[in-house]
Amino acid sequence: MPRHPPPAALVLGGAGLIPFLGLAALVILGQSLFGLAPRPLLAAYGAVIASFLGGLRWGAAAASPEGRGADYAVSVVPSLIAWASLFAPAPWDLGTLGALVLVWGLVDQDLPRRGLVPAWLGRLRLVLSGVAGLALLAAGFWGAT
Repeated sequence: MPRHPPPAALVLGGAGLIPFLGLAALVILGQSLFGLAPRPLLAAYGAVIASFLGGLRWGAAAASPEGRGADYAVSVVPSLIAWASLFAPAPWDLGTLGALVLVWGLVDQDLPRRGLVPAWLGRLRLVLSGVAGLALLAAGFWGAT
């Protein structure tokens, strides 16, 4: 497995943080985005990304010769929590999503240890999940409701 992330993973991963940072800033500042409230936009984006993170584990399980059933079961947890968070009142909507993204960055660290994904992916996930999760938490608890 490659030791370093491919440039596309770095560029696309970094670009994926733009909506988190931009929308979180708008929520905190109490500003709109072209007349749209940024909080539900940020919540929706966070829920989509949380579901994507679960899909990463599903894909790793599918690619594994063992294909452990526990990995498939665990992979649906982010989608379910993210979906439920969309119905939570502020600040728990973004707070739940932020905690989920942060915790899932740690949960998935077993994937590189088990050899299911490259080590670079585990490191990249920690950075991306850290920034995204903190942006969600900041917007959730310091943003205008």
